Formats: sequence, structure tokens, C-alpha cells
Amino acid sequence: MIGLGTIINSAAIVAGGIIGHFTGKLFRQDQQDALTKACGISVLFIAIAGAMQGMLRVDGGSLLSGKSMLVVLCLALGTVIGELIGIEKGFERFGEWLKRKTGNSNDSQFVNAFVTASLTVCIGAMAIVGAIQDGISGDYSTLAVKAVLDLIIVAVMTSSLGKGCAFSAIPVLLFEGAITLLARLVAPVMTETAVAYLSLVGSVLIFCVGLNLVWGKKVRVANMLPAVLLAVLAAYMPWSF
Repeated sequence: MIGLGTIINSAAIVAGGIIGHFTGKLFRQDQQDALTKACGISVLFIAIAGAMQGMLRVDGGSLLSGKSMLVVLCLALGTVIGELIGIEKGFERFGEWLKRKTGNSNDSQFVNAFVTASLTVCIGAMAIVGAIQDGISGDYSTLAVKAVLDLIIVAVMTSSLGKGCAFSAIPVLLFEGAITLLARLVAPVMTETAVAYLSLVGSVLIFCVGLNLVWGKKVRVANMLPAVLLAVLAAYMPWSF
């Protein structure tokens, strides 16, 4: 069944939110704050691992780094585009609308939880590659693996940030669902190089999410999202990064 992977992934996020909501009540406020920072540190190291995988290579026994210019250009130009469009404000407005419609108007953390969790589970090559595989061949294995990871991440985030994290299932459903439906159009664009560049820049954005979790909101990560699209476009440039 085409689209099953997206359904599984979205359901796993909701399940993680439910688990985190009930387990979060077992912790005091200071313990929840500590859990938030622990979650942020985990996200930081996951992001670092993904970024280093894209930037480092072994050549003749030596460890070399590269693609620094790709990261700088994509992040700089992507942030300018995102700031002009106001993507972060769009996320927050949608979060506010969800907060009212779901009867969570008194939850001061709802919007922050929603935006933070959405960015964490939406950014990354697994979401795009998995959705393409699901759309073309009905192979949902990649999205099933991602579903397990997202369940754990969202459960931990919900226990510390609040129930808004569970609603990150909505952008995941829309994002992965759209790619699944358009898979035959998207697949030729996502070459091996494009996926590698996307994964690298996406890992840097996830690192920024971790920064916000550990030290409070310092970076408007949603406004940096165009960097991911620029990373894919960079794969078609006539020169190598």
C-alpha cells in the first residue's frame, strides 16, 4: 500500500506524544528541565554525527574535511530567504491556531514544543528518501525505521516540553505524504549527491534545534529551512563543493 510509511510514521509520533504526556507527569519541573537539556544534548550529537559523516573523508590514511563552502553558502542564503519569507512566524501562527483549536490555550509551551518537534522530525534525508521509496515501489521500510526513532524522540520531548510535540505528526503527514504522491517527479532530482548534500545541511539545522533545547531559543531554525532546498540545487552546480 503506497503511503503506508507516512501513516506509520505519523502514528508513531502521536504514540510517542501520548507516552511522553503521561510519563512527563511523573517528573518535577526541575527534572523536566534537566530532561529537556538531556534531549538537546542527544540531538546535538546526532546532528554532529550526521554532519561529520558528510564533511569528513579518509584519503591515504589521512582524515580530510570538505564541503565547508557548501554549508556556509546554503545556510547564509537560505537564512536570508527564510527571514524574508517569515517561515518561523508561519510555523508559530499555525501552532497558535492548533493550540486554540485543540483546547490548549493555557499551555504556554505548546507553540514552542510544536515547532521544535516538527523541525526535529521533518528535517533529514530519511524523510525524503523514505517517502520516495514508498511512493514509487511501496517500500516503507525506511520510514518504518524513522518511525521508531521519531517515537522515542517525541516521547522524550513531550515529557519535557509538553503535548505540543505530538502535533508534529501533522507537518510530517503533509510533508512525507506530498513527497510520496509526487515521488515519480521528485526521484530524478534526488541523486546520490543531492541526498548527501541534503543530509549534511539538514544535520546542521538539527544541530541548531539542539542548541535551542539546551540554551533556550537562540536560533530561528525554521527560517533556515530554505538551506535544505539550496543544498539539493547545489548538487547540480557545474563545480564540486
